Amino acid sequence: MNYTLRPATHSDRATVEKLVFGVLAEYGLIPAPESTDSDLQDIDASYTGSGGAFDVLVDESGQVLGTVGLFRLSTSTCELRKMYLARPARGHGLGRRLLEHALGRAKALGFSRVVLETASVLREAVALYESRGFQPYAPEHLAARCDTGYFLDL
Repeated sequence: MNYTLRPATHSDRATVEKLVFGVLAEYGLIPAPESTDSDLQDIDASYTGSGGAFDVLVDESGQVLGTVGLFRLSTSTCELRKMYLARPARGHGLGRRLLEHALGRAKALGFSRVVLETASVLREAVALYESRGFQPYAPEHLAARCDTGYFLDL
């Protein structure tokens, strides 16, 4: 099957939210639409409009199977957010593809550092980040469902 990465639009909002919240629930994590996940209410303003990016991975039928966002924190640093894959898309190397895509986009947008927060229960994601060279660090504030932070200098 062929997969395409494309910029998310506001019309993707409900589908993106359903995917993100569904994956969180699979791992016993609680969505926080009023705080941590409020960026999904207006993807354009939260990401593209502030100098970041938010992309979706779609299959041949146009179904959204993955998400990845780059949230601008400063002129040099962005936060990797909302990198999730639907269950049928896992185990096919698409997580690595999403991550490499995001890192390439971060460079193209002029960022020199990517940070992220995650929950250690997301073992596959943690292993992927570490295999790509992300290093642990202690962010000032962790989101409620996260227990660790990572950074990568580009």
